[in-house]
Amino acid sequence: TYAMWWIRASIQEYILRSWSLVKMGTTAAQKKLFFNLRKAKNKIGAIEEGELRPENVAKIAHDLNVTEEDVISMNRRMAGGDASLNAQVRGDGDGTAEWQDWLEDEEADQATALAERDELENRRELLLEAMGTLNERERHILTERRLKDEPVTLEELSQEYDVSRERIRQIEVRAFEKLQKKMRELAVERGMVPAVN
Repeated sequence: TYAMWWIRASIQEYILRSWSLVKMGTTAAQKKLFFNLRKAKNKIGAIEEGELRPENVAKIAHDLNVTEEDVISMNRRMAGGDASLNAQVRGDGDGTAEWQDWLEDEEADQATALAERDELENRRELLLEAMGTLNERERHILTERRLKDEPVTLEELSQEYDVSRERIRQIEVRAFEKLQKKMRELAVERGMVPAVN
């Protein structure tokens, strides 16, 4: 008699874990809901319903001391069971469409992601090489003003170099123009962009 309860508990645990291809939660509340949902639906006369009405969901949740979301989720799992993505569905025309034909990946494909990553890496290399053509002061000012998330103000740089704000602005503009010109030259050399006549 004593062993029977342990055997029954082991069988129920196995069923709960293995009845679906998709693993379900195995908390005490979910186990209780899994084994008692059918009885609770039968008691309120909702055994034939697919989706439970809100008042039935609330009653079952209250009776079994679980959340309404858990009741809805478990009812859907038990009612629907597992479905194959290769199951035939009525398609446009010849009727040979499968469920998986309707699925669409919203993410960019791997080829696009790889191309974007390569493009970013190429631009980064061009920028680093072009930065080598600037003198130290130009490189520092350009980095502080254009390449930082929070740019340093002209006032702060003018105090650091002991020149006017206008002079810092002129150095920044000249450095940026030199940088653009060098990056364009490097891109043409490497065949990344066509030469402009």
